[in-house]
Order: sequence, then structure tokens, then C-alpha cells
Amino acid sequence: MAKDEIRIQYSGFIIFSAEIVSVATGLAFQYMIARSTTPQEYGVWFNVNDVLAYFTVFAGIMPFWAMRFVARNEKGAAKTGVLANLVISIAATFIYLPVLPLITSALHMQEYTSVYLLITAQIIELHLLNAFEANLRAKKPQTLGYGLLIAEILKVFLGCMLIFGKILSPLEGAVISLTLAIAAQIIYYLKLHVEDLKQNVNWAYVKEWAKGSIANIYNALGNQIAAFTFIMLFTYGGENARSNYGAAFQIANIITYSSFLAFALYPKLLAEKSSSDITTSIKTVLMFAIPMTAGALTVPDLYLTILNPAYQQSKQVLIVLAVDSFVVTISTLYSFVLYGFERFDEEAKIPFRELVKSRLFIAFSLPYIHSAITIPLTYYVLTFYTLDPIRSALAVAIINSAARFAMFLILYAIVRRTAKIIIPWKNISKYVFASIIMASVLRCITKFPQFPEVPKVHQILGLTAFGGLLYIAVIVLIDMDAQMLTKSIWLEIKSKLNV
Repeated sequence: MAKDEIRIQYSGFIIFSAEIVSVATGLAFQYMIARSTTPQEYGVWFNVNDVLAYFTVFAGIMPFWAMRFVARNEKGAAKTGVLANLVISIAATFIYLPVLPLITSALHMQEYTSVYLLITAQIIELHLLNAFEANLRAKKPQTLGYGLLIAEILKVFLGCMLIFGKILSPLEGAVISLTLAIAAQIIYYLKLHVEDLKQNVNWAYVKEWAKGSIANIYNALGNQIAAFTFIMLFTYGGENARSNYGAAFQIANIITYSSFLAFALYPKLLAEKSSSDITTSIKTVLMFAIPMTAGALTVPDLYLTILNPAYQQSKQVLIVLAVDSFVVTISTLYSFVLYGFERFDEEAKIPFRELVKSRLFIAFSLPYIHSAITIPLTYYVLTFYTLDPIRSALAVAIINSAARFAMFLILYAIVRRTAKIIIPWKNISKYVFASIIMASVLRCITKFPQFPEVPKVHQILGLTAFGGLLYIAVIVLIDMDAQMLTKSIWLEIKSKLNV
């Protein structure tokens, strides 16, 4: 990978555009699964992925440090990071296979053993994917958008054949479609790494990363402990509770895609500190995150209908998770700033004592505080109260969201001491104003007598597109930055077309 000047907005928009396309492909894929399974089976689908997460918990640890080394042009760091993660993935696979019968037995999922077995390939894939993406993010972050498009388009194509074509059971078809799509994405990234893979491996880096990885493992385990609430929801609330939570999460999680607009901020701050880049990223991210949140809060039942009308009853869960996703988006942006300003590893060395004393380590401790709040509360609510699946899902959503907001406040306090951040309140007020207009119009349209009680998917998507265009029209009229951004995007498209 040749060193290119990282363009924050350009790279961000390429990745964000790919993520927006993935909204359509992702919903199409989830639509296939949700419409081909019972709510109980759909709950199993989410549980399979919950279990997988425990065996890919270390997938991002070495890449975290590799990216920082690659961004600073340390020779052989990219190849070393890929090989190190491959070794970790093989170890994780050898642990997963022997304990698989115990997992399915404990969850009473023996009849779905084949699905849990098929997911094994993704353990290796996700480790490789993390390694490749970390390297590319340091030099050519926009290529991650192209890789995502390859995986998303292939995933839907294969899903149509295997799931709707009834070649395999819906869950088996979904796992295989996703596995092959990720494989294609990895092949594309491998092509971009040809020159890097010719360099020599420097195992001295692994020694340094291993020291730093103690903090990452500490953080990853904290996040995975926090995710245990979903296992509890599946166990005590039942498959229906997990499927309703999962359906709402599929919609709400789209809001977090706006954080990709600041995806290149982290490597850019590693190379050079610039508060202006932070302010620009805040403007760009919130320009999209605010209206996306407003849309989910305004017509939550419509978006759940896309997956299956049966999930309309989860609209309160979606409302809570939409707010939570907005908080996650802002937290991600502040995390980029915190990580980008840390300098203790600048000399390709990671002094453990400095790491433990750093603000980075404090941020890595937040998941444990989150878990200390959520796990006892979740257990108490799900075991001491008799709740139906919807109320169980709502209770877990509220508990997780409240704890996450508390963690954001702590993160905000840490970042304020790290960097000077100018919050563009004037721009934010304009985004809120335009979002209110958009939401009001959407709400009025859905109240028309002619509007169907259970609209078709294309009608919901059409309404969403109309709302998006209305928001853009209003914001371009009232915000100078939006006007400049729109103009720069248009000039970039014209230049590409001329080429």
C-alpha cells in the first residue's frame, strides 16, 4: 500500500455511501431470514452470532496496534499483523470445536448443531478481515467501502439462491451466504496487500503488541462480559424476546453507520493533531446521525414491518435502541479522538507502565463499569418479574441504553482533558430544525387515510427516500457548510466521471 494523503471527508463519504447501500442489502438479507423463519428460529439466528462473538473477541486486538504502526510507516507491520491474527484465529477455532456440543446442550439447541458448526469458518474469516481492514484503514480507508460493497452484494445474491431457493434450510443458507461473501471480501483485500506481503515479518512488533494487547484483551473481555445480557435475554426471556430485540437492533444500528463519516479521523490524528479535523468530523457525522435518529423515532413500526409485520409490536424497543445508537455514534467519534491523540507508542515501542497510566486504559475500563450495572439488573428483572417477550426485550434495551449513556459521559470527560474540541452548536441546531420538519411531514403522511395500515416494503423505502431528500433540501438552504459539502461531493463525482 503506497502512502496516500488521507482525505477525511472523501474517505468518510465513500465508506458511508457503501454503508448506506449495505442498509438496503442488509435489510434484504434480514428480510429473507425473517420471512423464512419462525420468531423462535430468528431468535436462534441472533444467538448463533452471539456465541460467535465470544470466539472472535480477540480478533481486533493485534490489528488495533498494527494499524497504529502501519500509519507511522513501520516496515513489515502490515504482514506481521495479518499472520499474527491468523495464528490467533486457528487457536480460537481449536477451542470452539471441542466445546460446541457443550454450548448447544447448555442452550438446548442440539437440533441446530449444524448451524453452530457452519459458523466455525467465520472465526478465521473475521480475524483475517480485522487484520486486513486495520492495515487499509491506516493508508487507504476508502477501499474498505469497496470491500464492503463486494461482500454485501454477494451476500444478497447467494441468500436469494440458498434461502429463497430453498436449497438449504433458512439458517444454514444464511450462514453459508455470509461466509462466502466475507471470503470474497478477504480476496479483494488480499489483492491490495500484495506489496505488503512481500515484506519481511518483524516478530519484534508482535512482542510489543502483546504487551499492549493486555489492555486490549482487558477491554475486549469487558465488552464481551457486557454482551452477556443478550445470552440472559435468550435464556430467561426466550427465543421470541431475543428475536424482537434483534429485529429492533437491525433497524436502530443503521444510525451508527454515520460514524463511518469520521472513519479516517483516527489515522489522520495519529499522523498529525488537528482540532479543526475533529470539528469537521462532528459536523459531518451529526448532519446524518440526527435525521436518521429522527426518522427511526417518528415511524418505528414502519421500519420493523420491513423485516416482518409481526415485529411491529417491538416499536418501543426500537425507540429506545434508536436513542442508544445515537449515543453509540457520538461515543465512537470521541473514541477516535482519544485513540488518535495517544502518543506513548510513537517509537514502535509500547511501554506497559505508560499504557496502564494512559487515558486509553481508563477508556478500556468502561465496559466493566457498564457490565457491573447491566448484568445484575438484567438478571433481577428477567428472573424476578414475569414479563412477556416484548417487555423482556424492552427492559434489556432500557438497562443497556441507560448504562451506555453513563459511560459516554465518562468518556466525554476524559476526551475533554485530552483535546480541545469546538462543538459546532449552530450547525447542530440547524440539523435538528431540518430533522423536525422532515419528521413532521413523514408523520403527517402516515396519518393520511389513504396510507396503508401495513405498507409494502417499497412504499416504506420510498417514504424514507422522500424524507431524506426533504431533509437535504432544507439543510442545504439554511446551512453554509452543507452547501459547501454538497458542492465538493458534486465536483468529486464530476472528476471521477471525467476520468
